[in-house]
Amino acid sequence: MPRMTIPMLNEKRAAGEPIVMVTAYDYPGARAAERAGVDMVLVGDSGAQVVLGYSSTVAVTTDEMLVLAKAVRRGTESAFVVCDVPFGSTEVSDAQAVETAVRFVKEAGADAVKLEGGNQDRLSRIRAIVSAGVPVVAHVGLTPQTATALGGLRAQGRTVESAVRLVEEALGVQEAGAFCVVVEAVPAEVTEVLREALRIPIIGIGAGSADGQVLVLHDLLGITEGRPAKFVKRYAAIGEDTVAAITAYADEVRGGAFPTAEHQYAAAPEAVEAAAQRIASRER
Repeated sequence: MPRMTIPMLNEKRAAGEPIVMVTAYDYPGARAAERAGVDMVLVGDSGAQVVLGYSSTVAVTTDEMLVLAKAVRRGTESAFVVCDVPFGSTEVSDAQAVETAVRFVKEAGADAVKLEGGNQDRLSRIRAIVSAGVPVVAHVGLTPQTATALGGLRAQGRTVESAVRLVEEALGVQEAGAFCVVVEAVPAEVTEVLREALRIPIIGIGAGSADGQVLVLHDLLGITEGRPAKFVKRYAAIGEDTVAAITAYADEVRGGAFPTAEHQYAAAPEAVEAAAQRIASRER
């Protein structure tokens, strides 16, 4: 398959063909997404939690995200790779934002970077990064990096004030140069209003029918522990299967059932004898 491009994504939107995005954080995850034929792979800062064990996305560093991004890039061939820029790596200035974005392109081979938020500072960052030649995916609605300021991990666009702010931010990121926008945890009816107003593809996550959808890989595979978010659909139970497999392995090792002859290598009798003789000679 040819590598996905921004014009191809726009063509999908124009044709009403849904865009499929999934997160990945390592080579095996990227290979699985590639083999499944997804259009876009997001190296999400959600990797802070599902891969690195942090309590939130805020803690992850640029260097840590770059390690994940490089592995994903090595595992993809046709999928369009988008990398989240972590909290703190773009907030200081436009110059800092450009420097961070360029690192993801130069060091990790990213096709685009993703920035959360749509206030005036964020719009300035998007304009600067796009002007530097790096494509940007915006992210509005629930923005996990700044969820505290939104009152926690809550759906957005449910009140008049929130819905108006969402519209302004979505139109703002488009005008600033973002070629695509992720809309998270927003009522489907509000998302539909945005679809009518925007010219760029909307990737939804808990936002009803958009131009495309994204889910966290570990959520859809059933690896993530605890109660999933309302918008998550689990397509497998890999987490429970993994625990069961490791438990079975541990039981067999402890009970002497593994390994058996079929899992061992054969040796010539003379090799065994030679090894025994060498041991004997060293003990003299």
